[in-house]
Amino acid sequence: MSELTPRTFIRLAACADAVWTVCGAAGAGEAQVAVAANFAEPIKAIAAVLEKTTGHTLKISTGASGAFYTQIRNGAPFDVFLSADNERPEMLERDGLAEPGTRFTYATGKLVLWSVKPDRVDARGEILKAPDLGKVAFANPKTAPYGEAAMQVMQRLGLGAALSPRLVQGESIGQAFAFVKTGNADVGFVALSQVLQGGRLKEGSMWMIPQAHYDVIRQDAVILKKGANNEAAQALVRLLQSSNIKDLIRSYGYDL
Repeated sequence: MSELTPRTFIRLAACADAVWTVCGAAGAGEAQVAVAANFAEPIKAIAAVLEKTTGHTLKISTGASGAFYTQIRNGAPFDVFLSADNERPEMLERDGLAEPGTRFTYATGKLVLWSVKPDRVDARGEILKAPDLGKVAFANPKTAPYGEAAMQVMQRLGLGAALSPRLVQGESIGQAFAFVKTGNADVGFVALSQVLQGGRLKEGSMWMIPQAHYDVIRQDAVILKKGANNEAAQALVRLLQSSNIKDLIRSYGYDL
């Protein structure tokens, strides 16, 4: 796969069709967006395209989806929520805190076992059974869908009890990644999007975990009540559903 970068998509955006450029720079606004930690890198690239094509800007907060759900329930001033699951945006709809009819799936996530060390993780994940295995990072399964998926993998492989003493838990998939990146964990269950750049592994080694080992991670976005009349929020949602941005999202290892 050829390398896809934010700059590439900014160039593509310059000749995109009118659906990308509904609002001119003169009427540019800002949207506050709560974004699941696994989508931290793609949203930066998408924000750059949005600003280039419409003048609108995003104020981005990244973290665990469950934590954002609680914050939104408690009045946090977000306009758009990009979750790592479909359940929480659906619950916000039921709670009357999201705009009806605006929820859609923007990506399907992939879970990998990753180490910053080259050749540390084999192609079948046998490292999880190795006697010299160190700490294993994962995200809090109560607040992070990727953490829940990691627990499913361990249980379905019959390794839950064996790995329990080695586990180190991050509050989000971003913190789980940081544990491995900094050497505080030997390996970690992280999002494929966190370890890819231009469709290729940035560094280290990984096992692409088969989908049969965990439930599909369907990631939904929704406009929240606060963003109902926010043009920047609406422009972001339109952009997320455009064909060129879908290609960008795929370049980070997501399915659509």
